[in-house]
Amino acid sequence: MKIKNALLLIVIAITPMTGMAQDKLFTLEDINYGGNNYRNMVPENRWFAWWGDELVRLDVEGCHIVDKRTNKEKMLIGIDEINAWAGTTDSLMFRHFYHASFPYADKPYIMMQNINERMLIDFKAHKVVWRQSCRDEEKEDWNKNSRAIAYLKNHQLFVRDADNNEHRLTTDGCREIVYGSTVHRDEFGITKGTYWSNDGMKLAFYRMDQSMVADYPQVNIDPRIAECEPDKYPMAGETSHKVTVGVYDIKTKNIVYLQAGDPTDRYFTNIAWSPDNKTIYMFELNRDQNDCKLVSYNASTGERIAELYRETSDKYVEPLHPIHFLPWDNSKFILQSQKDGYNHLYLFDKSGKELRQLTKGKWIVMDVYGFDSKNKSVIIAANEANDIQQNTYTVNVNTGKLARLDNGRGWHYANISESGAWFYDNYSEPDVPRVITIAPTDAKRAMAAAEKPYLKAADPWKGYQIPEFSTGKIKAADGKTDLYYRMVRPTNFDESKKYPTVIYVYGGPHAHNVDARWHWSSRSWETYMAQKGYVLLIVDNRGSENRGRDFEQATFRQLGQVEMADQMKGIEFLKSLPYVDQDRIGVHGWSYGGYMTISLMVNYPDVFKVGVAGGPVIDWKWYEVMYGERYMDTPQTNPEGYAKTSLLPRAKDLKGKLQIITGYNDPTVVPQHCLSFIKECIKVGTQPDFFVYPGEPHNMRGHQSVHLHERITQYFEDYLK
Repeated sequence: MKIKNALLLIVIAITPMTGMAQDKLFTLEDINYGGNNYRNMVPENRWFAWWGDELVRLDVEGCHIVDKRTNKEKMLIGIDEINAWAGTTDSLMFRHFYHASFPYADKPYIMMQNINERMLIDFKAHKVVWRQSCRDEEKEDWNKNSRAIAYLKNHQLFVRDADNNEHRLTTDGCREIVYGSTVHRDEFGITKGTYWSNDGMKLAFYRMDQSMVADYPQVNIDPRIAECEPDKYPMAGETSHKVTVGVYDIKTKNIVYLQAGDPTDRYFTNIAWSPDNKTIYMFELNRDQNDCKLVSYNASTGERIAELYRETSDKYVEPLHPIHFLPWDNSKFILQSQKDGYNHLYLFDKSGKELRQLTKGKWIVMDVYGFDSKNKSVIIAANEANDIQQNTYTVNVNTGKLARLDNGRGWHYANISESGAWFYDNYSEPDVPRVITIAPTDAKRAMAAAEKPYLKAADPWKGYQIPEFSTGKIKAADGKTDLYYRMVRPTNFDESKKYPTVIYVYGGPHAHNVDARWHWSSRSWETYMAQKGYVLLIVDNRGSENRGRDFEQATFRQLGQVEMADQMKGIEFLKSLPYVDQDRIGVHGWSYGGYMTISLMVNYPDVFKVGVAGGPVIDWKWYEVMYGERYMDTPQTNPEGYAKTSLLPRAKDLKGKLQIITGYNDPTVVPQHCLSFIKECIKVGTQPDFFVYPGEPHNMRGHQSVHLHERITQYFEDYLK
């Protein structure tokens, strides 16, 4: 494995991906996601659903059963047939199958939904076997076993049972009392607010009281007289909301709340159910985020049962994943933790006793896809093969043996069948736009199946002038840690010329820029800029994801400082290259990258001539509690860190041309950041440019993204060339 990795890195370092010179030039309408031609410029894809262990391809006109061994297809159902069997007409007709599902492995039922109803259609008997109303539902969560659905309507939480009876669970829902939605600002892996028991007879749900949280005064400018539309926004060091967890019983119609104690300054996350539907498990975290507990509760009474696991840290513990019980042994579960420095799997019994560590090494488990019950294995995504790859593995729970299920290159997304016996793999490599394979979750057979792809997409950029994409490694500012970079160089690159160069940066946690996807995961704007004659360099500094706990936590209590030091190592690398014009270096980033952009501009004013900062954090005291305090603690406990990382005192050091761009109604990095920096620049006499997108949130939506990236590009064209 070490030899293989070494060879791969040599190839990475010395082999650029060079497109053949062609005639066509890209426009932002071609390669920006908001562009009118964007859909024609991405690699061909397919959409699927599992029907037990049968794979069904979903399309507009029909569903097709895929022979998993030969990749051949046959029609299963047509759209006209479905509409005839369902009796739909006009606006209620089903237009495509992209959202269809096959909930029951042992029944020929397809789930379809329009604005009025969801229904199960027996495609062998050619009839609707069950239907349920669905009009005006928000954040719906359906359970296939009870056929009950939880949803929101006018801030209230409802459950509609299988007999189509609607049950209203709450009466006090409003902007300040929020039910059945994500909480804690979507941190800690929270993506929804309702959690069905396995049998679908009980529903756990979040209740968030944010009445005590300060309003941020967002403004809607569209009415004749602009109106205030405030957001609840808990800033670092300020009062946060209070969350509790309720449990609704369909049979008794009763609601109990988990007796977790005072919810003040606590976080509840990663809710999971026991296989017998009697117990709820939840990770509980203190506000300092350095003391994490896994606690069990009686789902019928809400009573606390036991603390099963505890993890503490002198920095922070970040629970991101619920526990998973073994399908073949209800007495054991798998827990994820990076307590040994890397995110790995641990096997526990239900009393909380740790039995053994299942995975180990200087690599991370990136996702748990599910289980192969027959072979008693768990299927995972991991970067064991290489730091910048994602590959699929099976881990035998009894022996801990790890076996790879793909070709060992690129960036893979696996989706496994209901039993875990099969999976389809959708992946790309730096010079491969997209491949889809279908394979069993047996390593030897999976390797053979990988040689017979179901789909190998053509290069949609064929015929265009494509820049050179390459990658490699440099040393971090600590002199020992490897950092990965991506470089994009213009078509017809000439090493004897001097090129203007732009650093694109993000730099923050839970994100990375460089990996082994198509074009080394290059953003389309980089292609557009290279086409205009720029060199671009992108470095994943310490603090970014997928490299382990210590790599990420190097920035603790001093965000931006270690990251800048590492980015300046990228500048040293650039200055060693004869074709980089050292007098024409720019920088651009969004969100955390916007913060990094301004940080670099004001800390190294003689290096960076031009910068474009989008949605930038300016001072972490204005950022939200959960994220901000995890990495910076509070302004009260870390005043030195907040003072050191604030960009307000550095407004006087701005020397080059800086454009700041923001969504006028950004609920993530609120406009107070940008406006305060502009105010300070006015005070000290520096001259940034400022542009806003009215009505837009943290990122520009739809076609406005084309306008945004044209504006970013033009700023560099005006001041860096």
